[in-house]
Amino acid sequence: MLKLFVSGTLLLLLQTASAQLGIKAGVNISNFTGGNFENVEKEALVSGYGGAFWRIRFGDLLALQPEVLFSSQGAKLKSATEAFDAKINYINVPIVLQVYFGSFYVEGGPQFGFKVSEDVPDQSAEDFAKSSDLSAALGLGYETKIGLGISGRYTIGISKVGDFDSGNIDPDFKNGVIQLGLFYTLFNKKK
Repeated sequence: MLKLFVSGTLLLLLQTASAQLGIKAGVNISNFTGGNFENVEKEALVSGYGGAFWRIRFGDLLALQPEVLFSSQGAKLKSATEAFDAKINYINVPIVLQVYFGSFYVEGGPQFGFKVSEDVPDQSAEDFAKSSDLSAALGLGYETKIGLGISGRYTIGISKVGDFDSGNIDPDFKNGVIQLGLFYTLFNKKK
């Protein structure tokens, strides 16, 4: 009986589903959270992100939106003797569930990150960051009838970022990123 109910529900959702492609870009305000940064100050790093999304709408209220984004994240680190940007570039894949209230929406879901490169001028560490990152994304947005919109999102790091041993920094810190940006839904059907 449960299999029949689940199958029927999925079939109903798929019949009411419509897909839309889109592009998005914006600004990241990132920092490291947690960890023990002895004698090292952390400040927010401003960088950018951009990519594409595929929105699967289920009626007027719900949508599932997988995305593929290039995202530059990290923090400004400052000690008594030096200051530098610890910048890590990721390919992030958030998969968010969106709940619509007219033209406004709230969203949440997991984000999987894959390190592409890092720019950390500390020669004592071979790798500053791990090769993958897991976060939870929470956000909100507004979309016009022509498909142009604005969004804000906060990604809360779940997995540890650091991949090194150091006396001054405990590598058990996580990414925290505020994203503010614009998006455009391609081939938008006017409501």
